[in-house]
Amino acid sequence: MKTRYNNCDIVMGNLEITMMDHTRDFSFLESIKEVTGYILFAINEFSRLPLDHLRIIRGSTLYEDQYALAVMANYQRDGEHGLQELGLTHLTEIFSGGVKIIQNKYLSYAPQVNWLDIVKDGTAQIIIEDNGPEKPCHKACGDVPCWGPGNDTCQILTKTVCAPQCSDRCFGRNPSECCHVECAGGCTGPKDTDCFACRNFNNSGSCVPQCPQTVIYNKLTYRMEPNPNAKYQYGSICVTQCPICHGTSWTDSSRETVDARNIESFINCTKIQGSLNFLVTGIEGDPFNNVPPLDPEKLKIFNTVEEITDFLNIQSWPASMSDLSVFSNLQTIRGRKRYKSYALLVVKINSLTSLGLRSLQNINNGAVYIKGNKNLCYHDTVNWTRLLGSRPQKHSKLLAITNNQKKDECVKENHVCHPLCSSDGCWGPGPDQCVSCKKYSRGGTCVPDCMFLTGKQREFATKSGECLPCHPECKVQEGKETCTGPGANNCLACASLKDGPHCVSICPEGVMGQEGAIFKYPDMRGNCKPCHNNCI
Repeated sequence: MKTRYNNCDIVMGNLEITMMDHTRDFSFLESIKEVTGYILFAINEFSRLPLDHLRIIRGSTLYEDQYALAVMANYQRDGEHGLQELGLTHLTEIFSGGVKIIQNKYLSYAPQVNWLDIVKDGTAQIIIEDNGPEKPCHKACGDVPCWGPGNDTCQILTKTVCAPQCSDRCFGRNPSECCHVECAGGCTGPKDTDCFACRNFNNSGSCVPQCPQTVIYNKLTYRMEPNPNAKYQYGSICVTQCPICHGTSWTDSSRETVDARNIESFINCTKIQGSLNFLVTGIEGDPFNNVPPLDPEKLKIFNTVEEITDFLNIQSWPASMSDLSVFSNLQTIRGRKRYKSYALLVVKINSLTSLGLRSLQNINNGAVYIKGNKNLCYHDTVNWTRLLGSRPQKHSKLLAITNNQKKDECVKENHVCHPLCSSDGCWGPGPDQCVSCKKYSRGGTCVPDCMFLTGKQREFATKSGECLPCHPECKVQEGKETCTGPGANNCLACASLKDGPHCVSICPEGVMGQEGAIFKYPDMRGNCKPCHNNCI
């Protein structure tokens, strides 16, 4: 706990402290100013919780789906130790959820606290019962409630004492002493830099409704452009860079086969840092080591994999599966480490009729070994040179592809590439298994033509022959092309309005520009024109 919470300002999630004895020192919690979820103290024996700097509990998740703060049964059974003070002397805002403080035998000050000043939701439950006998506050508090017996434990009131003109929070009782609308929990003055905490986001000390956006409107080019001062939202803070988190990769250090015990560790992986081995002990199970057979449905977990840094070795496969289409999104096998000299191996899998590796574009290093798959077709149509790239070795030395189904037998059984595939071959039957297309492609499937002149959603073609939709703000043109590219500035005519060269659904209205918000109106011809400078 010390390692996690020492010098921590914001707890992203819940803070739970339970079953701690009276010898524990929780002084390392003093730095916490905000908890985004809920706080739970239960069945502890220590006398005071030192959360003196805590300002706000956001309640993004709630204990028992109701409470942002739950303090329960904090005393020693058949003993004298227990919670006497909450120590929440600066808590002034609970955004969502209520309060539950029950059965704390020695806690005497919680009932006095004006929780209505703290809890934002007027309908939230506040349950304070079966605690210790009430004790008087220090005389310095006057008629203000308190968190404990000291003269520094008086409650800071920031809502119930405000003038009606203030929106919830204030720093004094006068109408002119309202907090900024972006403040939470009170403030020391009227500016957005005077807040105790931020209602929405903290941008380098200023409370703002949103972080500086990644794009802003440029009134000279009539388009949204990258904002050099952009920041990202991390909890309630605006940051210039996202914190480094765990990636969606899997590291192979053991070279073990994929089996029923470890396959769930590959969920959502896009990059395999290492190799994938499919052996008989993984697919059919290993009774000696109590490993059950692998459920073939679980192999669909590999649909997200786009890259393998070492090799893919398939020496066993479920009898019910006729291809390797669970790897339909695999684009690259890097071959940094190889199985002997091979980066891709498919060996003696009798159930396979096609490989189904429809997205595979590169095998950066290592050779290919596809042998003894007696029912496998299509593999000999693939232009492997395209995948292997420029290598110092002859490509013929990098390919060991033999003893699979004979080509004439494949043709006899109609296991041939679709007519829309190019001479680069295919990975299996159908227009979605082509290595490349003879004419055009749409979403990975070869098509005879793009929808240049027909259909509700018109298209254009890239240089590589990919059919892509025109921007939705383009007006459909009868008898001619609708657009020349993907952007709203590539339309031949606009469906609604036009802002400079760009088709738009509405004219810019309050969008952020370099010097503040920008407003425009549509003229009679549907062109967006700027409002007069005096308009706000």
